[in-house]
Amino acid sequence: MNKITQAILLASSLSITTACLASELSDAVEKDYNNYLAPLWDHFHQHPELSLMETKTAKRLTKELRAVGFEVSENVGGTGIVAIMKNGEGPTVMVRADMDGLPVKEQSGLANASKVIMQDWDGKEVSVMHACGHDVHITSLVGTARQMAKMRKQWSGTLMLIGQPAEERGPGASAMMDDKLWQRFGKPDYAFAFHVDADSLAGKITVDEGSPYAGSDSVDIIIHGVGAHGASPHQGKDPVVIGAQIVMNLQTVISRELAPRNAGVITVGAFHAGTKHNIISDEAHLQLTVRSLNPEVREQLLSAIKRVALGTARTAGVAEDKLPEVIVSEFAYPPTFNDKDLARRLKDVLTNKMGADVLIEPNEKGMGAEDFGFFTTDPYIPSVYFNVGGTPQADFDRAAAGGAPVGSHHSPQFKISPEPAVTAGVEATVYALLDMMAKK
Repeated sequence: MNKITQAILLASSLSITTACLASELSDAVEKDYNNYLAPLWDHFHQHPELSLMETKTAKRLTKELRAVGFEVSENVGGTGIVAIMKNGEGPTVMVRADMDGLPVKEQSGLANASKVIMQDWDGKEVSVMHACGHDVHITSLVGTARQMAKMRKQWSGTLMLIGQPAEERGPGASAMMDDKLWQRFGKPDYAFAFHVDADSLAGKITVDEGSPYAGSDSVDIIIHGVGAHGASPHQGKDPVVIGAQIVMNLQTVISRELAPRNAGVITVGAFHAGTKHNIISDEAHLQLTVRSLNPEVREQLLSAIKRVALGTARTAGVAEDKLPEVIVSEFAYPPTFNDKDLARRLKDVLTNKMGADVLIEPNEKGMGAEDFGFFTTDPYIPSVYFNVGGTPQADFDRAAAGGAPVGSHHSPQFKISPEPAVTAGVEATVYALLDMMAKK
């Protein structure tokens, strides 16, 4: 047998072995979903909890991870959990899943729709649902743990699984970091997470080589006017008119100041002023969300917002000691950056293991934010945050034909097809881990 023939046979053998291993994992994940993960997802879906109140969810997640051999620490940064499995020499790799639901009344039409009512942070009773798919994330985390525990002979290193609270409300990841996460449990060498996506085909995966999620700042503008009778506007300085001008002037920041190839968003989400039809109030309050993909654009937008607010008020004749207050919240989401080399490596692994058609192009329709960056930005950890599609093709076809639209994230109609989303999430995560933690 010559060397060329040997090489061909070896390559063929490796290809067959890889295909067999991929088929075995796919079958194992599918079986585990049918026998175990499906009712677990059903439980999580029917029992959502608000941010910072995920006590029962954290307890159940802890129970599931301990059952397969992980050492679990609870109450990290509030209700967060950290599960560790040490399996010899090798890198430490972290996988994160967020746990919290939203104060939304579910109208998905699902048989297992949430009927949960909780007291929110202000003591008000609200309906709660998993309106962003975090039930898929934590179910997949359990599925990943179960597969990795069974496959110990195929990997080496330390696997760290994180159940994170309060992604929706904000302080979850930062609270875990403030609780000395890396000092207590060790800083990971790599990190992964995924988000289920209602705008993408169920079971398909997107891996962005850049920034899959934007940074987010909250800005308040307090406009000080001079109150007067509505019949005598000349005797006052109307903060409603000044506020309206500020809102419109801010729209030109993105269109006329930001470089066309840079991305940014300035949205005025609330405008509060006045008490009665015929009273010109002495104050107005604007609430803004500001989105950006890098620190330079962030500073440019925040600086422009202040300049526009002050300049508009000055043009209206507001005295220097009455100029608007522009308050940037101390709590801000950093952009989520994927490590380019690691993202490309993951794409190669997924196409080799799950098929060339498993990857689809990233959805770049919006500037959604994520707090995963608190874990990976400072200190820097090479990481990839990918998306897994959650909506069947039939739902997209029905919407295109004029039927019910696909429910968006955070809406009462939000729903995910759990089987393809959970199983694809588990498979992709396990393949990523086996690649990063392969025995040498």
